[in-house]
Amino acid sequence: MIAQKQILTDRPKSAIEITELLYEKHAPGFLSMCIRYCGNIKDAEDVLQDGFIKIIKNLSNFKTRKDGSFEGWMKRIVMNTILNYIRDHAREKRFLDIEVFTDRLADQKEEETHFEELANKIDTDEVMNMICELPCGYRTVFNLYVFESYSHQEIAKELGFSESTSKSQLSKARALLRKRLDQAYFNQLAHDGKAESHCR
Repeated sequence: MIAQKQILTDRPKSAIEITELLYEKHAPGFLSMCIRYCGNIKDAEDVLQDGFIKIIKNLSNFKTRKDGSFEGWMKRIVMNTILNYIRDHAREKRFLDIEVFTDRLADQKEEETHFEELANKIDTDEVMNMICELPCGYRTVFNLYVFESYSHQEIAKELGFSESTSKSQLSKARALLRKRLDQAYFNQLAHDGKAESHCR
């Protein structure tokens, strides 16, 4: 709040001071968001830097009543920067040309419940790494749907494909994540079992 108030009211004189205040307060959270979409720290840092440049350049255009909270306004800029990155790298990263997985999902409600139960049993960092390792298309749709609460209609509009493609990408992302969560949980149980046997 101090940084936000100082930036919006006191107006620090130098762009460097403004950047330092914003970066110190908001960069860690935004970097985590960028990593979820980019899948690696290098690209995430580049996207974050581009996002902050846009924030600084457009700071004078921020209007509380129109744009909502200051943090929300910044998040939208970073999110748009991420989406631009994804569009620009779509062909390079084979965004839509991804191998089709043949596994069928179970009943959606049953699947989501099982998915959440597994995710809660695995270390949070490990789950986030699994998300980062998803193919670009799966990862993007999954993040937008789960973390940003985008509808399939909104995702399709942002990324330039049909709603059915968005639904398919999400379904395949869930299926792949479930496989990896199942394996991680199995490995965890096996490790715990070995640890118990060793203690005996």
